[in-house]
Amino acid sequence: MPAFLENYSSFKGDGSLNEKGETLDEFLANYDPEQYRNPSVTADVLVFRYYKELQSVDDDLSLLMIKRKNHPCIGYWALPGGFCNIGEDLEIAAKRELFEETSLTGIPITQIHTWGEAWRDPRDRIITTAFVALVDESVHEPIAGDDASEAIWFDVDFRKLSSEIVYESDGEIVKSTYNIELTNKEMTQKCEACVCIRENLYGLLKERKYEIVHSKNIAFDHARFIVNALLYIKHALDISKKK
Repeated sequence: MPAFLENYSSFKGDGSLNEKGETLDEFLANYDPEQYRNPSVTADVLVFRYYKELQSVDDDLSLLMIKRKNHPCIGYWALPGGFCNIGEDLEIAAKRELFEETSLTGIPITQIHTWGEAWRDPRDRIITTAFVALVDESVHEPIAGDDASEAIWFDVDFRKLSSEIVYESDGEIVKSTYNIELTNKEMTQKCEACVCIRENLYGLLKERKYEIVHSKNIAFDHARFIVNALLYIKHALDISKKK
């Protein structure tokens, strides 16, 4: 089978033969990518809008959401995004999907998290990478397209409900619970969710697990994405204020 890349000279290593006595050229010619079933890859974009100057993530932001017109989660509100094509870079896929579903283009995006649990989607084993963007009020209004029946801004109300230390088999865990409410008053649309974050208390590196306690009108596990992105922006804001 032909190699996936036209130029793969940088992958030759030291030029040795493998355990079957093959050169890299021979190995690639015999390689069968259909031998193993692979996960599908998607990219989603969280576009947050602020007015004048961003001071807080609690209530200074609005979030762009699209209404799904197809299964699964038909009729629920989701983040713009979709499947990455086989020859497409992930960031390019994210920007393409954002344009196809909302008409927004030319917006810088930052990769913030990859969600890889096996239970996430009934269609297939899907791994999603989330990107975040911040825009001001000058951004043009979205126009729904592709898999989106509507594309609108939701005002974000973000609150930390509780935080406690719990003792589990793998050590002391900080358990924090957050609530999000997404409201579009003009269209009388509302979404809400509660998300719990568990992370190890000690250690320089943190293992964080995001669990949805409940979610209403938000597609898939996107409530987790939203909380993760808001905390990411909050961290960036805190660092900026210290400078």
